[in-house]
Amino acid sequence: MLLPVELANQTLYEQDYYLWLRTTINQLRAGQFSSVDLENLIEELETMGRSQKRAIESLLIRLLEHLLKLKYWDSERERNEGHWKGEIRTFRRQIKKELKDSPSLKPYILEIFEECYEEARKEASDRSQLPLDTFPINPIGSLEQVLDDNWFVGR
Repeated sequence: MLLPVELANQTLYEQDYYLWLRTTINQLRAGQFSSVDLENLIEELETMGRSQKRAIESLLIRLLEHLLKLKYWDSERERNEGHWKGEIRTFRRQIKKELKDSPSLKPYILEIFEECYEEARKEASDRSQLPLDTFPINPIGSLEQVLDDNWFVGR
C-alpha cells in the first residue's frame, strides 16, 4: 500500500490511468492546454503508433503463414482448408481495416513484407513440422495478391 507521501508524489497518470485519460480529454476539449500532462500524453500517442505497426506486422505474418499452410501442408489440407481460408479472410479484413483507418501505414506494410514472409515461413514450418525448405524463400505472391480477397495461392 502506498503511503500518503508516495501517493502525493505520483501523477494522476500513475494513480488512475482511466481518470487521467478522461481528464486529459476534457482538458483538450475545453482548450485548457496548459493543464494537459504533455509528457504522458506524448508517450501514450507514441505507444499507440507502435501498437498499430505491431498489429499490422502480426496480422501479416499470420496471413502469410496460413497461405503457406494452405499451399504446402498437404496432409492437413483436406481437414483444415475451410478453417485456414476463414482465417485468411479474417486476417485480410483486419489488415485492410487497419490500412483504411491509417492509410499512412501502407508504405510500412510494403517495407516489412519480406521480413514478415520469412517469419511466416518459420511459423508454418514449426506448426506443420515440415522442413523449412518446404516453403519457398521468396514470397509466394505479391502484397497485392496476398491481400486480394479472391486469391488463395494455387497448388
